[in-house]
Amino acid sequence: MALSRDANTEARHRLVGQLQEQGIDNLRVLDAFWQVPRHQFIEPALQFRAYEDVTLPIGFQQTLSRPSVVAFQLQRALARVPTPRFVLEIGSGSGYQTALLTHLCLRVYSVERIAGLHQQVDERLRRLGQRNFRLRHGDGFEGWAQHAPYSVIIAAACAPDVPQAWIDQLAPGGVMLMPVEQGQGQAMLEVHKDLEGNLNSMIVNDASFVPCLPGKVG
Repeated sequence: MALSRDANTEARHRLVGQLQEQGIDNLRVLDAFWQVPRHQFIEPALQFRAYEDVTLPIGFQQTLSRPSVVAFQLQRALARVPTPRFVLEIGSGSGYQTALLTHLCLRVYSVERIAGLHQQVDERLRRLGQRNFRLRHGDGFEGWAQHAPYSVIIAAACAPDVPQAWIDQLAPGGVMLMPVEQGQGQAMLEVHKDLEGNLNSMIVNDASFVPCLPGKVG
């Protein structure tokens, strides 16, 4: 059963408070979480859990990441690039992170390999009145060279290593955050490209994401 509008507002307020308690202190990131109604990116039967810090299914064997995980990625990105212009998102998913990014940058370019999800994201974002985004149904491993370079690249699926296309499309001075395979698990990798084009990378957290798969579906 879906929560009422007032209940969703209160739940969103509590979520923002929980993110602050977990160390999220970038005011722009917190404001984005306050502005974007997460329950509108979840099927009605699960909307009562929309503002819990949990992973939720979104269909097509995909999941919506925990808010704290998304907030961590966004805060790390803005720590490197406080006012990003163009952002590339690999894996639109439900569109929730895409919506958050529209509040943080000039324009979001998001690639989704599953046609059903791709179509839902466009409808959801336009219903919220967002316009500073472009969506592509395609292979995430290819990125989106047409609009490169990107000051921030964020992946919402785990790859075995860093795709060369993403490196090529990352702007000098830009940052990439992506889950990668590490041993039997996953880790969150942060890659920074300096102004000379040199790469510096470090593991910044554990991770647990769906796999990043090649090709497109549907």
